[in-house]
Amino acid sequence: MAKKKKAPGGNTICLNKRAKHEYTIETRFEAGLSLQGWEVKSLREGRGQLVDSYVVLKNDEAWLVGAHITPLISASTHFVTDPRRDRKLLMHRREIDKLTVAVEAKGYTSVALALYWKNGMVKCEVALVKGKKLHDKRADEKEKDWNRQKQREMSVAAR
Repeated sequence: MAKKKKAPGGNTICLNKRAKHEYTIETRFEAGLSLQGWEVKSLREGRGQLVDSYVVLKNDEAWLVGAHITPLISASTHFVTDPRRDRKLLMHRREIDKLTVAVEAKGYTSVALALYWKNGMVKCEVALVKGKKLHDKRADEKEKDWNRQKQREMSVAAR
């Protein structure tokens, strides 16, 4: 029996790299995603983007807004597709309540960090974040550059 080939990118479909640069991440949650068939097929091809996406809490439900899933021409021929439609996040009531309290009372923002596969299902990593100031971003850049330089020096010394 032949072994299944793994996807080239692993389980990760797409990342929101901009969120890690713009915000300080406080708490992470895992949420399911309510999708249509054409969206799942497109995500299997790696056609998802989370660049300008965020999470909205309304009517005691969590919604992913602004995520872009490009439809495949072969999979979405017989119905109208909206690549930027709002998608419902499937979370436990306790988690939604925690998000609601933090966003409304404490001044946090909820953002989608990643889409990935888990047991054949699409999952979304949602995070509570606070915005970074410009000097915080500069400090992070300096630290990243310093760590990169240390790694280079250590690899040269190991030769």
